Amino acid sequence: MSGQFRKLALIGIGLIGSSIALAARRQGLVEVIAIATRQQGTLDEARELGLGDIYTLDAAEAVRGADLVILCTPVGAYESVIKAIAPALRPGAIVSDVGSVKGHVVKALAPHIPAGVSLIPGHPIAGTEHSGPSAGFAELFAGRWCVLTPGPEVDPALTAKLSAFWRAMGSQVEIMEADRHDMVLAITSHIPHLVAYNIVGTVADLEAATQSEVIKFSASGFRDFTRIAASDPVMWRDVFLTNREAVLEMLGRFSEDLSVLQRAVRTGDGPALEAMFTRTREIRRSIISAGQETAAPDFGRPHESPPIPDVPFIREHGGGDDA
Repeated sequence: MSGQFRKLALIGIGLIGSSIALAARRQGLVEVIAIATRQQGTLDEARELGLGDIYTLDAAEAVRGADLVILCTPVGAYESVIKAIAPALRPGAIVSDVGSVKGHVVKALAPHIPAGVSLIPGHPIAGTEHSGPSAGFAELFAGRWCVLTPGPEVDPALTAKLSAFWRAMGSQVEIMEADRHDMVLAITSHIPHLVAYNIVGTVADLEAATQSEVIKFSASGFRDFTRIAASDPVMWRDVFLTNREAVLEMLGRFSEDLSVLQRAVRTGDGPALEAMFTRTREIRRSIISAGQETAAPDFGRPHESPPIPDVPFIREHGGGDDA
């Protein structure tokens, strides 16, 4: 199978990293999984869960001999990580990542990629509000998009191999330029998170009695904002700092549209409000038609994930020991 790799090194083992480990193992995409993280407690948790075969606090040790390396740390740590692992990368290896900003990734990683090693940044557009090794599950990527942003210098065969890896874990794959990715994700992901953090932060600043009533009587709208606002604060801090140009541009557009709505409410312009809400309803229907959501009522109940492809294991693996 073209998406197979002999050794996969995961640098960082939170929700995304652990889900990759579980999905790749289930689908037989790797023979050996090496896991590196800076915290001993996190490493111990990954070991207890049996996520890999090699566990180490030394990222360079983890990548030695790996033909696929995926950075799963906050994007703000990428430059220090690549400096640490660059001397240990083997010729022919692919270095990728899972960050939701891609222009910064290229700037941070490309200058330190050794000759013979290919950089193919990636972004699996999947996640939950939970974090840590125990938050991962093999079905996380099923039916979700993974965007890859290889530069023109990358061998198309390697991009195809990495694409096959993600497809085997259930993802749909899109190839895109890094700057285009950052602009699209600014409005589809980054701004919604910023708005959610802001709205939930406003509630946090309310007087205690009002705050308790808001929490007690939370309808689905505010409840869903709290889910988004519960996302990893370090990861999202880095997203906004490293994609600031695209975020600020889209935030400007959002602010202009919000001013139009504010004016319509203030002046009692019902037709304008109804026209706006009708247009936005169509966006929701388009998302459902594209298979990125279900039309079924939610009310806090989990949705079923699409099944991931039924690909046999290369061989069975149990929980690994240190190597």
